[in-house]
Amino acid sequence: MSKSLYETLGVSENASADEIKKAYRKLARKYHPDINKDPEAQDKFKEINAAYEVLSDPEKKAQYDQFGDQMFGGQNFHDFARGQGAEVDLEEILRQMFGGGGASAGGFGGFGGFSSGGSRGGFGGYQTPDLDIQARITVPFMVAINGGKHHINVGGESFDIKIPAGIKNGETLRVRGKGKEYNGHRGDLLIKVEVADSPEYERKGNDLYKTFDVPLKEALFGGKVKVQTPEKEVSLKVPKNTKNGQKFRLKGKGIPDRKTALRGDLYLIANIVLPDVDTLDPELIKMCEEKL
Repeated sequence: MSKSLYETLGVSENASADEIKKAYRKLARKYHPDINKDPEAQDKFKEINAAYEVLSDPEKKAQYDQFGDQMFGGQNFHDFARGQGAEVDLEEILRQMFGGGGASAGGFGGFGGFSSGGSRGGFGGYQTPDLDIQARITVPFMVAINGGKHHINVGGESFDIKIPAGIKNGETLRVRGKGKEYNGHRGDLLIKVEVADSPEYERKGNDLYKTFDVPLKEALFGGKVKVQTPEKEVSLKVPKNTKNGQKFRLKGKGIPDRKTALRGDLYLIANIVLPDVDTLDPELIKMCEEKL
């Protein structure tokens, strides 16, 4: 399968990200219109930038590695670029072809990122069906918080998928190569995740809120109360004169942020548990009636 974008940058198909960047910078300096006054240097410079636009982006590069120059109607990238005209923004066209969003440049229709339903047309009349499969799952609240495995059955296959810690309700997971197959190509499985409600915790961003019971004795005179957190059971020190609804903050015991890996906080809300008066010692009841 021909992959002329690599030829445009002068690197092999197995080149690393650093090698691709190094080759791009070298060529960009060589053909920059401010440095190179050759009339064809400007077109070459555009091709170099457009090629790097694709090969420097992991998702776009993966699509190109799968389909190659078929995405340019079977042409190599140089011929494709020349056929678009001098005033066309090649980078914008490729962003459209590889799912960059926004309006099409120069009036050309894009590939839409191979994500919309049905078949889609591209440059040169190349068409391919949508190979992705859409699915929806509901994961337990604690699995969404701590991460873990979740079993799924899709398209006659049964397998486990990894749920990243901290995933939010409505996020989509992509499982590579688990979509439909066409002419030796496999699409992906796109899974929309719904997080089940928890009777124990309330989530606000990356923070968790939980109500815990505090016996009247500990609330009045202070003490330690055992509380189960998402990670483990802890012994929480409760000061005397603790009020109903009083909050205790456990820093860094909340939900991990998927981007920064920093954890939110856990807020424990005191629920003062009053004893059954009928079970108390009569003298204590009398004293309370007189003194309270």
